[in-house]
Amino acid sequence: MILEFTGEITDPIHKYIPITDLEKKLIDTEFFQRLRKIRQLAGAHLVYPSAQHTRFEHSIGAMHLAGLAAESLLNKGYITCKEDVESLRIAALLHDIGHGPFSHLFEEVLREKKSNKINHEIIGKRIIKETIITDILEKYGYDGDYVCKLSFGESQKMFYDEIIAGSLSVDIMDYLPRDSFFTGAEYGKVDYHRLISSLEVLSNGHLGIDKSAINSLESMLISRYQMFKAVYFHKTVRAGEVMLLHSLISADKQLNFSNFTIEEYLDYTDDKTIDIICSLKENKFASELALDYKKRNLFKCVYEKFLQNKHNAFDKGLAGKYIRDFLGGIKEYLDIDESLIFIDISQAPSMPLTPSKKELNSIMLVDKDLEFETPTSDIPLIDSIAGFLDMIRIYTPQRNREKLEKVLKNIDL
Repeated sequence: MILEFTGEITDPIHKYIPITDLEKKLIDTEFFQRLRKIRQLAGAHLVYPSAQHTRFEHSIGAMHLAGLAAESLLNKGYITCKEDVESLRIAALLHDIGHGPFSHLFEEVLREKKSNKINHEIIGKRIIKETIITDILEKYGYDGDYVCKLSFGESQKMFYDEIIAGSLSVDIMDYLPRDSFFTGAEYGKVDYHRLISSLEVLSNGHLGIDKSAINSLESMLISRYQMFKAVYFHKTVRAGEVMLLHSLISADKQLNFSNFTIEEYLDYTDDKTIDIICSLKENKFASELALDYKKRNLFKCVYEKFLQNKHNAFDKGLAGKYIRDFLGGIKEYLDIDESLIFIDISQAPSMPLTPSKKELNSIMLVDKDLEFETPTSDIPLIDSIAGFLDMIRIYTPQRNREKLEKVLKNIDL
């Protein structure tokens, strides 16, 4: 046993997850415990009732897989000390600690408000550096600043960063089977044991896999693609999220989400945030949207187009302007308040981004004593889904559905 484990956590995905005394101390902090109140999939539980799982258990699962990956690389000589095994486990444990209410939906609010200097990673760094978390790490002999950099893909070892985020990351190896399990969708199967045992480090410092495991990698990337279409971009899931998004953006006038202390951020949890918005008597628009969301009185989708592009040629701003101009041109036919027509343009790379947030264009493979970089275009199954997933939808409250559908029925946007 490489690390000295002092306890274990029972988990439906990984069964039994051993933890060290240091990890227990970190998990027991109020900053990590807050993740129990941040759902992993924001509003997906309104469509998939069991999707109540949170960032809390995902982070613990990612920690476990980071440990398995680090042990595999330690046994192969790519990692030379057991302290790095624990560092990688801690980095995976803390990589989501800065997530706001409704997970990635909160990021959309910050982007909409042009708060480019703040996202869940920047907030996570603050939580690690400015709280008791660094004190705990240093008490056990770990550098808080180093763990912070490792958690967010800024260490000096590329393959360490790629264990935490990217196409071979423990993040994706945990969230896919976890989201699949709790939604009941049968798409997120991942043979992560095979992938982890096949991990190699190439001479250029990047993480790769043995060529014999390419089928397992293909399966995982296809699973991710299918989960985006079936769950993450599901039109009714997204209907609830659009309601939340516009409610949060409007409520920012009162709540100022982009300006807070770490202590105030502790209160930014899913249920508490939505309850606060529901009580905003001075903002009827935000409070009514939030209340309808709670009642599951969701928007209806009256137009939908799915696009898959090989290159990132899709401009959300221009597409949104085009649709708004189009609706403006036919407004004489619409007996509907324009403020109750919501355009949703969702975009995601169909392949996981690298730790530096770049597109994944190649896979690093090892075959016996040879190593080579294989373009994704040379792997037929991966090439078939490579590019970008774009969804364009128009939503409106139920009462407007029939009117708007009649106008849009025979029109090609």
